[in-house]
Amino acid sequence: MKTLLKVVLPLVIVGLLAAGVYWRINGSDEEGDSGSGVPGDSVAGIATSAADEFATLPIAVEGQPVVKDTLIMLVTAEGQAAPERIDSVRARVQGRVMEVRVRENGAVGEGSLLVVIDSTEYALNLREARANLAQRQRQFAELTLGDDRIADPAIRESRANAAREKAGIDQTEVAVQRAELELARTRITAPFGGRIADLEVVTGQFISQGDHVLTVLDVDPIRLEVNVLESAIGYLASGRGASVVFSALPDETFRGVIETINPLVDERTRTARVTVRVSNPQGRILPGFYARVQLDAERLPDRVMVPKEAIIERDRRTLVFLFEGEGDTGTAMWQYVRTGRGNGVMVEIVEDPEDSSTRMLEPGEIVLTDGHYTLTHGATVRLVGKVQDVEDGRTR
Repeated sequence: MKTLLKVVLPLVIVGLLAAGVYWRINGSDEEGDSGSGVPGDSVAGIATSAADEFATLPIAVEGQPVVKDTLIMLVTAEGQAAPERIDSVRARVQGRVMEVRVRENGAVGEGSLLVVIDSTEYALNLREARANLAQRQRQFAELTLGDDRIADPAIRESRANAAREKAGIDQTEVAVQRAELELARTRITAPFGGRIADLEVVTGQFISQGDHVLTVLDVDPIRLEVNVLESAIGYLASGRGASVVFSALPDETFRGVIETINPLVDERTRTARVTVRVSNPQGRILPGFYARVQLDAERLPDRVMVPKEAIIERDRRTLVFLFEGEGDTGTAMWQYVRTGRGNGVMVEIVEDPEDSSTRMLEPGEIVLTDGHYTLTHGATVRLVGKVQDVEDGRTR
């Protein structure tokens, strides 16, 4: 009996499955037509309907208008930030440090007091020099006593000069001036406004004349020295703008101005030095920062341009996708174009009378700049601020 069940039971199951498939294929259509209330759509039909609905969903894209403006050709170079001015401040007299009034990276103004050296000995030297001068002046007065009664002015002057020399007035006046200078040098001040770097002294330390104390940097504006190939130098001019991105501040672009162009070309590198200055009021740009610089070069007025991201190459031909529609939703229509010169940001669109499949774009038309690389002609699209934001939202 058990053996018979093992043989018959699988046959029954197979038969039931076959009947179910037959009903799905034939019976469901008939029942659907009879209005019995049993759904008449097949599984394949449901899948097709879902696919069609998905296919009609607008694709998120970004777009920007075609513009007519001056195309500024750019020259790319690299360099490092350097201070506008730099001074290595050294001790002019020896002594023990009594006060240090600054810290590294601290801002100071011109003439600000930075470091104070013990002035006791220098103050005593000045008192001694002044006392000696007073003594010499009394001696001079004795030597010229009664000379005011001499009628001849030339004789009076000659006697006064001889008396000054004999009394040693000139030498003692110099000694006083030197003592005053040395006393003043015990107070180290900023030679110009800027920031403090390389502070090397502390309170209580004994320093000798000539020892390095600190460095003062003028970092506003900051100076950039970049090397430009000789083939591009002719397109540059002083006073033109520059865009600067520092490796330490990669998300921010600073604007600067070309100040000077060195007329000497390095024979080894075939480059010339160009100096760019960038405003740095908050001191965020530090000397030594590496920078990539785009220098404004040749200017081409009245050019029709699109962002470089709008340009697509398909089958060795250049095209853009134009947005057609009202509001944010419309269709993407490709259009073959001929490109001209570009600066790495914008690309010029030019006429091509020899190719009728291309046309000139009009300022104000919207070209797609993101989300358009895999589009087909006539695809339904929706303009958004950022395609990546939309895609991130779908994956959450």
